[in-house]
Amino acid sequence: MSSSDQNQNTAEARDRKIIHIDMDAFYASVEQRDNPDLRGKPVAVGGSKERGVVAAASYEARKFGVRSAMPSVTAKRQCPDLIFVKPRFEVYKEISRQIRMIFAEHTEIIEPLSLDEAYLDVTENIQGIPIATEIATLIRAKILSETGLTASAGISYNKFLAKLASDQRKPNGQFVITPKMGPGFVQGLPVGKFHGIGPATSAKMNGLGIFTGLDMRNQTLEFMTANFGKAGAYYYWISRGIDNRPVHANRARKSIGAESTFSQDLADYEALAAELQLLIEKVWRHCETTGARGRTATLKVKFSDFELITRSRSVAVIDSSGDLSSLAFELLKQLMPPKKAIRLLGISISAFTNPEPEGADQLSLILDEFSIRV
Repeated sequence: MSSSDQNQNTAEARDRKIIHIDMDAFYASVEQRDNPDLRGKPVAVGGSKERGVVAAASYEARKFGVRSAMPSVTAKRQCPDLIFVKPRFEVYKEISRQIRMIFAEHTEIIEPLSLDEAYLDVTENIQGIPIATEIATLIRAKILSETGLTASAGISYNKFLAKLASDQRKPNGQFVITPKMGPGFVQGLPVGKFHGIGPATSAKMNGLGIFTGLDMRNQTLEFMTANFGKAGAYYYWISRGIDNRPVHANRARKSIGAESTFSQDLADYEALAAELQLLIEKVWRHCETTGARGRTATLKVKFSDFELITRSRSVAVIDSSGDLSSLAFELLKQLMPPKKAIRLLGISISAFTNPEPEGADQLSLILDEFSIRV
C-alpha cells in the first residue's frame, strides 16, 4: 500500500465510531449470578483436578493472581479458598446469543471475538444516535437489565484503541480514546500491553531497545518489517494510533479443533490413539453440524516438560471422519515412539473449502479435559 493510500484510509478511519464490548469475568459472573452462595467469593470455572486448567476467574480470585489458562494446581496454591465450578458452556452460549441480539438493535456490523466480547461499528447505526458513548451506555444498561451481568466498553476510532479502552474502566465501566488522544495514549504504553504482542515478541522488542509505544514509534517502517516481518508494519502503524482494519460482520472462523490434557502422561501408541479418536469424533461432530469442510489437519502435542509441537498435513478436502482419522493417525505415527511422554493431544481442521453458516457461534473455550477452539 502506498503512503498516499495509507493516508486516505487513515483519514477515513478517523471518522469511524468503534465500540469494543467485553463482558466482565463472563463465565465466573454467570456462575455467581446463578448461585448466590458463590457471590463475593473467589471462583474459578474449569478443572479442579491436579492437571486441570482455569477457564475463567472471578474478580475476587483475580486479586490473588488467578488467571484463565492457569493450571488449577497453581491457582489453588495462590488462592487456597478458591472454589472450582464445572463449566456450563450451553448456558454461556445462550447468554451470548441474548447479548448479540442487544448489539443487533444498534448495528448490523458486529464482529464477535468470542462468546464474551465483540467489536461493533456504530458509525451509521440503526437508531441514528450520533454519539458512540451513548450507544455503549445503552448497550451496557440493557445487558445488565436482561442478563443481570455487567459489561465494560471501549470507544474509539479504530479497533486497536477500542480494545485498549475497554480495559481502562473494568469492571462495569467504559472509556473513550478520541482521535486527538490516540497517538499520545499509545506512546506511554509498555509494548507488553499492546493487544497482539505476546511475551516472546515483547521480549524481542525489549532486546532491541523497544520498551514503550514511543520507542516503537521512533523506529522506521523498514526496521520494524526487517525484524518482525509482516507484523512489523502493523506494529509500526498502531504505535501511531493508526489501525485501518474494518469491523468484519460474521467473522469467519479459521479452524475447528479439540484437545485433551491427560490425567497422566502417555507414551504408548494404543493409549494415545484411543484419546485421539475421541477428539476426532468431537471435531467431526461439529463439522457435520455446521457443514464445514477443510483441507488441513493439524496435530498438536505437548510433552511432559511442556514443550509444544504441531504437525500438519493437507489434502484436497477432508470430507469424512475417516479422512480426518487417516491424517491424524498418520501424523501421530510419525512421532512414535515419542522422545518424551505426552501430556496433551489436540487435533484441528483448517483451510476451509466452504464458509460455515452465517452467524455460527465462535468459541474459545478451555475445559478441564477438553477444549474446542474456533
